[in-house]
Amino acid sequence: MGVVYVKICGLSEPEHVATAVEAGADAIGFVMTRSPRRITPERAAELAAAVPGHVLTVGVFRGEDPDTVRAAALASGVRAIQLHGRHPHGDFTALKDLGLRLIRAVDAEADLRCGAYDEDLLLVDAPHAGSGQAWDWAAVRGRPSGQWLLAGGLTPANVTEAIAAAGPWGVDVSSGVETSPGAKDSALIRDFLRAVRDAG
Repeated sequence: MGVVYVKICGLSEPEHVATAVEAGADAIGFVMTRSPRRITPERAAELAAAVPGHVLTVGVFRGEDPDTVRAAALASGVRAIQLHGRHPHGDFTALKDLGLRLIRAVDAEADLRCGAYDEDLLLVDAPHAGSGQAWDWAAVRGRPSGQWLLAGGLTPANVTEAIAAAGPWGVDVSSGVETSPGAKDSALIRDFLRAVRDAG
């Protein structure tokens, strides 16, 4: 198995951004929608400014209209947009001209073909997205096509098992590297990345 792509999501503090970069994260997510991890586009811009070019910065949205997403993405300077939930195809098409990478985040009941909505990456999350609950990762094995990330209930302790069960191209973690909702932990971020690299 090749090297697994890792996205650390829901970051809001400079120290955790720095830890994720130093520990080898491929992408860092900033949540700009309803969530305990929500930050403003201005705050995201401050954090994104410290991220080197080889690490993808992602603005995460859920349910906002394309104009709102566009304004926040431009204000924050992120290099990718993640639309979470059942966004229509037209929302992705409407953002294509920005030249940013697009990520479609859905549950396992959705269309799991990466690119079906003109997105660049697909993220497959738990039925209750954002809950941090582990789910039946093996149920999606072999179903998603293209470049896809597994999310939902991943932790440093179970990510190796999850990768073996689902066979994803990448993984995404948020609550699994927190001590409480929204409070990231640098040691857990490092442990998660180490576990993924060891699995690869």
